[in-house]
Amino acid sequence: MKTKKELPLIALVLLPFLYLALIWKGLPQEVPMHFDHRGQVDRYGDKMELLLIPLLLPLTIYLILSVVPRIDPKGQLQKMGNKYGNLKFLLTGFMSLLALYILYSAKKGTLANPNLPFFLVGLLYLVLGNYFKTIRPNYFLGIRTPWTLESESVWKRTHRWAGKIWVVGGLLVVGCSLVLGEEMGARAFLAITLFIALVPMGYSYLLYKKEKGTAPKG
Repeated sequence: MKTKKELPLIALVLLPFLYLALIWKGLPQEVPMHFDHRGQVDRYGDKMELLLIPLLLPLTIYLILSVVPRIDPKGQLQKMGNKYGNLKFLLTGFMSLLALYILYSAKKGTLANPNLPFFLVGLLYLVLGNYFKTIRPNYFLGIRTPWTLESESVWKRTHRWAGKIWVVGGLLVVGCSLVLGEEMGARAFLAITLFIALVPMGYSYLLYKKEKGTAPKG
């Protein structure tokens, strides 16, 4: 039964490998390996390097997410049940889609839409924001600061608040990717990403200091 549940995930992991196999003979020996924020090629490499794309994106993420529940000291991730399984499917699927996009761009020799990765990441932020409140305290996923790991109440309050920030941030990234040009879209993406990553950390510190200050002294 457990193997059957993994089959869709394995299929997602294999998709970029299968696509690369299909286009392999038609690829030149040197292919675009990196694009700037305008979608222009700024580095070429041997097409063998393309094998790293599916290896480092969907396969690595799938393996990491398969292993961490088994080595989680507190076993909190296993307690998430189907919610963790859905999160694993989401992240693996996103990495597979991103790998396909990169391989397709390498084949075409250009980024058809440089803002498309930002659009996809914005959707990911949006979905992850809705998952934050379901993540139990652990050492692998979520906003892991010294203060959230020290206090379960700080963890819960931080993730509940950060989830809303990530949803709004995701919507902003999606909107900016649709209306802004390549350069401004990249700047907006970076600014929003830094905000939703750093502000919850500061918030967790303030919550912890407040909790510590109001706690009765023994």
